[in-house]
Amino acid sequence: MGWSLFRRNRIASGLPVPGRCAPGRHVLATERLLLFTPRTRLDVAAALAASADTEAQRWLGTQADEVLPDPAVRRALLAWRPAGEDGRRIPRELTEPFTPDPDDPLLLVCVRRSDLGYAGALELQHLVGEMGGWLAPGCRGQGLGAELFRAGLELAHGHLGLATVRAGAEPGNTASRRSLIRAGFVPDQGPRRHTLPDGRVVDAVWHRHDTPTPVRCL
Repeated sequence: MGWSLFRRNRIASGLPVPGRCAPGRHVLATERLLLFTPRTRLDVAAALAASADTEAQRWLGTQADEVLPDPAVRRALLAWRPAGEDGRRIPRELTEPFTPDPDDPLLLVCVRRSDLGYAGALELQHLVGEMGGWLAPGCRGQGLGAELFRAGLELAHGHLGLATVRAGAEPGNTASRRSLIRAGFVPDQGPRRHTLPDGRVVDAVWHRHDTPTPVRCL
């Protein structure tokens, strides 16, 4: 895979570079996505905005205090580029640095490599080896889900040293299940019922991916 975008396009000069991880911070890339640990509050807010619409919340069930209810605010957040990368002035509070808590699930925000627009996020509960992810409304139905989950496997197996990764989905969430299979997951046994963060209890099917040679990037 070439990195011409990062060499030629000056708009990308300030973004994290794949292969340059730091303690608690990771950077990965797929053919169409760049994924990195959020650097600013804008990165986190955009990740939440990508998952706050009704369609996404049907499957994710995010806690109410983490959902951005105003569609106009969500559109505005997703219209920005990572802080400072498109020259537009961003509210000061959104440019404040974000420091991840090592005990929280790992969150990677993802942007499209073509235009650096926010595309969604990947979440990995590294203490138990379970993964999830989502895409912004304008990025769905384009095969990016499989790329997102493949990046999750790289994060788990090649950066965190996890030999096994699992992911759950509702039986009716065919788009997510198809993306997991295309990323290389296989069906697995697991609890038939799952409690979402908002308290809803749903049916569940499980998938897993294993590697005999996990490694850590640091």
